[in-house]
Amino acid sequence: METLELVKEKKPASKTQNISGSQAVLEALIAEDVQTIFGYPGGAIMPIYDALYDYNDRLEHILVRHEQGAIHAAQGFARTSGKTGVVFATSGPGATNLVTGLADAMIDSTPVVCITGQVFAHLLGTDAFQETDVINITTPVTKWNYQVTDATEIPAALAKAFYIASSGRPGPVLVDITKNAQIQKFDYNGYEKSDHIRSYRPKPIVRKEYIEEAAKLINEAKKPFVIWGQGVILGKAEKEFAAFIEKAGIPSAWTILGLSAIPTTHPLNVGMLGMHGNYGPNVLTNECDVLIAIGMRFDDRVTGRLDKYAKQAKIIHLDIDPAEIDKNAKATVPVWGDCKETLPLLTTLIDKKQHTDWLNKFKQYTKEEIEIVIKNEMHPSSDEMSMAEVIDVLNELTNGDAVIVTDVGQHQMVACRYAKFNQSKSNITSGGLGTMGFALPAAIGAKFGAPERTVIAIAGDGGIQMTIQELGTIMQWNVDVKILILNNQFLGMVRQWQELFNDRRYSFVNITSPDYVQVAKGYHIEGQSISDRKDLKNALQTMLNHKGAYLLEVMVGKENNVFPMVPQGCSVAEIRLK
Repeated sequence: METLELVKEKKPASKTQNISGSQAVLEALIAEDVQTIFGYPGGAIMPIYDALYDYNDRLEHILVRHEQGAIHAAQGFARTSGKTGVVFATSGPGATNLVTGLADAMIDSTPVVCITGQVFAHLLGTDAFQETDVINITTPVTKWNYQVTDATEIPAALAKAFYIASSGRPGPVLVDITKNAQIQKFDYNGYEKSDHIRSYRPKPIVRKEYIEEAAKLINEAKKPFVIWGQGVILGKAEKEFAAFIEKAGIPSAWTILGLSAIPTTHPLNVGMLGMHGNYGPNVLTNECDVLIAIGMRFDDRVTGRLDKYAKQAKIIHLDIDPAEIDKNAKATVPVWGDCKETLPLLTTLIDKKQHTDWLNKFKQYTKEEIEIVIKNEMHPSSDEMSMAEVIDVLNELTNGDAVIVTDVGQHQMVACRYAKFNQSKSNITSGGLGTMGFALPAAIGAKFGAPERTVIAIAGDGGIQMTIQELGTIMQWNVDVKILILNNQFLGMVRQWQELFNDRRYSFVNITSPDYVQVAKGYHIEGQSISDRKDLKNALQTMLNHKGAYLLEVMVGKENNVFPMVPQGCSVAEIRLK
């Protein structure tokens, strides 16, 4: 992204105050309606934390146990609340510990503003204690970053940070503030939110001719197919999306980040796309005549081999980011713009139809998948419990109303395949980066973002150990998060690949876990571990009914695999059911 020049607008202020740069940071957050900050103090950001001492009545700061936990929590907060997450971290290792979360937020389009402390400006470039070049380190994984060395820049820099993070295609932003700028006093004339930056255009101009071309293709289609992603949720266009598919009568499938934009029970919702997606959506991608992609980026886990992907179809691609158009799949008609704006324009031009025969074809594939895969997963014949049956019972008890935050691995794919959702912003997961350790801290943030909802973190025995220290955050702040560990005593997804493609050469995927219940008790969190199917429903009900955080470990089959599966390097039509 090109450099954005910081231009301080000269506006008359009703009251001029002499305040520190640190106070200016906190005044900016209040003006941006920030209420919750996730962070960890240190030497280079200490002046901001000192100022925060006097703002406790207006800003809630959640002390995490690791900076990676802070940014994942901010992501979870952003994903459930629809607002921008905010993070504080110190310089050096504090800032570098944010990098994984920044990369995760960048690829998953999550709005986060990270404010890092930095050494004094006169020490920059001297390899001072806890100095790192955070700007160059984070440039590839931020939508924008900027280093402040003078306190007078702080209001304008943060106004731009919040505008850039939340506008257009959202993403993470980092503002690095040297210690002298935090301490420096200056004449503060108030804070002005940004709504325009020269050279930055968050939304492309909607071209009417492309809307018309797209409508013509849809009206002429015999086998149209909609695939949607998180752009529908980020654009707050759930109602517009439902109106579009219902008028057109088009079968519609989702990426894992698009899941929950419409209820899983919607009659036109035909399931999940991609490597572990449903049978029909994958196979019929290569049979449809018009493919309408909405707010998704044709990720390789969705497309499989691009040279064999939907070659028979005319592709209509709706996206707010012009860089995604033609990046992976060539669009017949590109529809640039925010889908909240473009979908209603398209809906007015399309004919009301019902593609009954075409929709029934998806249902036939679903029946086949149920017989070969789903029945066995939901009702296994062995004594070992399956992950799918755990999710099935959870659905029964939550009625599809919970927020489910998943880590990365087999449990993630199973949860995405089988969890039921009635409302948007309910499926929180690490999509593009696939970050193990995401679930626990993200669930903490998700609860702060949606305090009235039940939040369940689902993790494997591998991922949970990467950020298990955030149990301390849950303990200190009394966060009512339910933690469900599906323990198969393996790094399950890697083991599955080693079984299928490396002749069962299980190389370093056996993982030994602690006694999770005892670990939780050390943090004053109640819990239990079960391994018998007869205890499952009661254990899940106990977890959900418990007031406060609760950890439930469920021992599941060691060598269960997730199917269907599109092997890497294969076409989506080559999906395996077993």
